[in-house]
Amino acid sequence: MKIIIKTRIEKNFQLVFSKFNIELFRALKPPFVKLEVERFDGCKKGDEVHLNMVTFGKKQRWVSHITGDFQGDYEIYFVDVGVVLPPPLKKWTHIHRVQKINELASYIVDDIEYTSGNVALDLLLYPALYAMFFYRVPIYKSEFA
Repeated sequence: MKIIIKTRIEKNFQLVFSKFNIELFRALKPPFVKLEVERFDGCKKGDEVHLNMVTFGKKQRWVSHITGDFQGDYEIYFVDVGVVLPPPLKKWTHIHRVQKINELASYIVDDIEYTSGNVALDLLLYPALYAMFFYRVPIYKSEFA
């Protein structure tokens, strides 16, 4: 299943991407998730992110590997692949893109592909996952105001 959420930011795309760090990561946390960042290497290929979460009273672990990154004249991105995921997720790929609109504006694009291994369950998960990432839109706008 695929989710794409695009947020327009009135800042240069390189400046926006330079702020993709642990502080922004923590700011983007949904309010119903208790989060402990065990490891946050960064956004380059080979980096890892290890999280311990409590969601609706349930302890869960999430480990992502950054499997790729790119910096070009019109886009910068990194690819985050879940290697340890909370049930019911079986696969997770999140491409964090920052795209140039012009010298003073850009898009932050959350490009997510996931599966639980069951199409019906994927459809049931979609509204919650979409809402979780749509929740980021005002945070991005505030962080980059």
